[in-house]
Amino acid sequence: MKITLKILRFNPETDQKPWWGEYQVEMEPDDRLLDAIHQVKWYQDGTLTVRRSCAHGICGSDAMVINGRNGLACKTIIKDVGNKVTLEPLRGFRVIKDLVVDMEPFMEKYRSVMPYLINDEDPGTRERLQSQEDRAIFDDSTKCILCGCCTASCPSFWANPNYLGPAALVQAHRFIFDSRDRATEERLAAVGGSDGAWRCRTIFNCVEACPREINITKAIGEIKKALLYNGG
Repeated sequence: MKITLKILRFNPETDQKPWWGEYQVEMEPDDRLLDAIHQVKWYQDGTLTVRRSCAHGICGSDAMVINGRNGLACKTIIKDVGNKVTLEPLRGFRVIKDLVVDMEPFMEKYRSVMPYLINDEDPGTRERLQSQEDRAIFDDSTKCILCGCCTASCPSFWANPNYLGPAALVQAHRFIFDSRDRATEERLAAVGGSDGAWRCRTIFNCVEACPREINITKAIGEIKKALLYNGG
């Protein structure tokens, strides 16, 4: 089938403003959208810039706006989007070039919640064990691949770029509720400020946008309860 890709292009070094490029490619209905983008870049216009790595929905690097909705190009099947597809860079991020956005501020917020296990206690000769029940409390949060789809869909983030955003809060949740971790108070302090969890307005855009189907709003709600319980 022949499909048309309408891609929002912008090179800050040469363009005064963004512009739309249209490209036609022949694809099979079961091909991935990323394959169609490759057809454009490899055979029609090598100046097109896109970020991708694993192409299997694990690295999260090819997140973009697909027909008005955030998603991963590698997980999007041609037959599901039709023969006319509009592609834009993630909203709310500075565009580096074409479909590639600057993820550094996003990653800085991720780092601010201390996304790693903190426990100075001597585990002895065994690993730190955890029950299945304790693991289940935060299991959903471990699925995050830091693609940015949730944060880029969040109106609170659009209005205030200082907001930690749903992705960073999900990462905080993963460790706040880990029974092996010993830095709960520090993390709650990191997410409890005016630009933290309380800025979430429970709009659910993040849940709809997440390619890993994480219940992000539920995780943020649990953080809010923990903040209230701890006086934050």
